Amino acid sequence: MTHAYNNRSGVRYMTGGLKVYYVPWKPFLMQNTLPTFYGTLPIIRTILIREKISVVHGHQAFSTLCHEALMHARTMGYKVVFTDHSLYGFADVGSVHMNKVLQFTLADVTQAICVSHTSKENTVLRSGLPPEKVYVIPNAVDTAMFKPAPERLSNNEIVIVVISRLVYRKGADLLVEVIPEVCRLHPNVRFVIGGDGPKRVRLEEMREKHSLQDRVDMLGAVPHANVRSVLITGHIFLNSSLTEAFCIAILEAASCGLLTVSTCVGGVPEVLPDDMIVLAEPDPSDMVQAITKAINILPQIDPETMHLRMKKLYSWHDVARRTETVYDRALRCSSQPLLERLSRYLTCGAWAGKLFCLVMLIDCILWQFLQLWQPDRDIEVVADATLTSFLHEEMSRDSFFFFSGTIDDIS
Repeated sequence: MTHAYNNRSGVRYMTGGLKVYYVPWKPFLMQNTLPTFYGTLPIIRTILIREKISVVHGHQAFSTLCHEALMHARTMGYKVVFTDHSLYGFADVGSVHMNKVLQFTLADVTQAICVSHTSKENTVLRSGLPPEKVYVIPNAVDTAMFKPAPERLSNNEIVIVVISRLVYRKGADLLVEVIPEVCRLHPNVRFVIGGDGPKRVRLEEMREKHSLQDRVDMLGAVPHANVRSVLITGHIFLNSSLTEAFCIAILEAASCGLLTVSTCVGGVPEVLPDDMIVLAEPDPSDMVQAITKAINILPQIDPETMHLRMKKLYSWHDVARRTETVYDRALRCSSQPLLERLSRYLTCGAWAGKLFCLVMLIDCILWQFLQLWQPDRDIEVVADATLTSFLHEEMSRDSFFFFSGTIDDIS
């Protein structure tokens, strides 16, 4: 379940019968819907009952729809799981605000998942969640999609690839200082930069200032389907992030056989073995040294061997199996009465705790009102059916189908 995207709203079937509800709420800032607290309760309640949901799994700490869905689900007695994909600080205004919101959401969560051990430690400190409730399940990579180039590239010209959003958090300002120095030290190095963002202007100014137009290619935004075609043109992948919980981009690059140079931040040191990555402090001089080291050890790197190792290390099937284990443990957890749940909110702060309790009490009252206004028995339950049987059944009724685009999207 997600919000509407442009003119896409309603129910869609994706590849393999995956059913997606595009709730008719339009995003207003950074792909986030306007916080309503209770405005989404009726439609979320209907979806959960119609689909006979057992577990509600929310992602992303910045998603208002996620926080509201988890709140309503706990009010209705469902088991909820939350996955935190990001790292946050404790000092700036934005982090303080998000930490308090996360504390509210996780006060009554059944289980939580983090993508790295560093992320787990960060989430436990920010939310006050008991560590035994938090599981570490790393991300993975589709190794069938991200494969090395058919022919090994020549080392006469070293190509360093950067694919990232060009924003402060991703270390775009570091690139502005690192690239000219690397080009000065290594005349045979060329950079390919894919991505867009507010810091793109600074990179273009750097390219003009140092006359590096023939050695720094700016590709702009790169669709995910084209990422591999960009990666296999290079020898080294450069990640300059200032904070990362995991960094899937590193996995994709390693799966394509690229040696990685990355800042040693967050959960990045947990991602790859030491012989597949060169780590550096988020400092221009240290990153230049790390790139020089990577260029020297590049002849020892075999892209095919690296790809085969990645196939053994990371698999989405393994991620799914471990996530299913978390679901099973969540379902075995006993349900707590309302008073016991409210007592956990009170621990969130002298004033915030009371406010959180009030928010939940109002949510419970509104839910009870909806139960009287439209009882569960009046909500039609969706029949268990695969996409194939659904199509056969509809076609047997001489129905007409309008296919928008490919079979991936059935309108």
